Amino acid sequence: MDAVFWHQVWQERNLGFHQAQVDPVLIQHIHHLDLQSGDRVFVPLCGKTNDIGWLLEQGYQVCGAELNETAVIELFDSLKLPAQKEELGNLKRYHADKLDIFVGDIFELSQAQLGPVVAIYDRAALIALPPEMRKAYSQQLNELSGCAPQLVVIYEYDPALMGGPPFSVGGEEIHMLYGRSHKVCSLSHSRFIENFKDGVDAEERIWFLQR
Repeated sequence: MDAVFWHQVWQERNLGFHQAQVDPVLIQHIHHLDLQSGDRVFVPLCGKTNDIGWLLEQGYQVCGAELNETAVIELFDSLKLPAQKEELGNLKRYHADKLDIFVGDIFELSQAQLGPVVAIYDRAALIALPPEMRKAYSQQLNELSGCAPQLVVIYEYDPALMGGPPFSVGGEEIHMLYGRSHKVCSLSHSRFIENFKDGVDAEERIWFLQR
């Protein structure tokens, strides 16, 4: 992960990836995860997404990992939650009732630090990573979560027309990354996005990874 790039993105407030509202994909498809009240959901590379507040409102616990500390501070501010801060070696943990966010490189996060999770919600995390990092990322998520089920939101476009991030990730790659650890299911969701970025159109697709 290019830490310098992402810290610069936050410093320059180039936050086009941040949605002002809760992602309707989460609301529409969360039932696939078969969650119960109190279950703990992991949101990797979470930024300050409003999806976390929605998950908390549904009665779930949430944990996340985010490289940039400013994003985490702004997340807790938006939720109006006072955060307790703990140093964990190269990582920091921001904690409030039912919410834990780990600041730093997700590849340095251990399962013992993260604690048990029931499911993963990956919106724009996998597609934020270049191709050479995605295998290690998928393996890290499996190790952290014990191969927990996942909802994965990706975008597909012609990579010859635009470079990432966000990167185009196709179904073949999803199967390659997770086919040995999960049953990979394409959900009946496809949204055409005109001028996704730099004049390039894209398709939004949702994958359910079942343990």
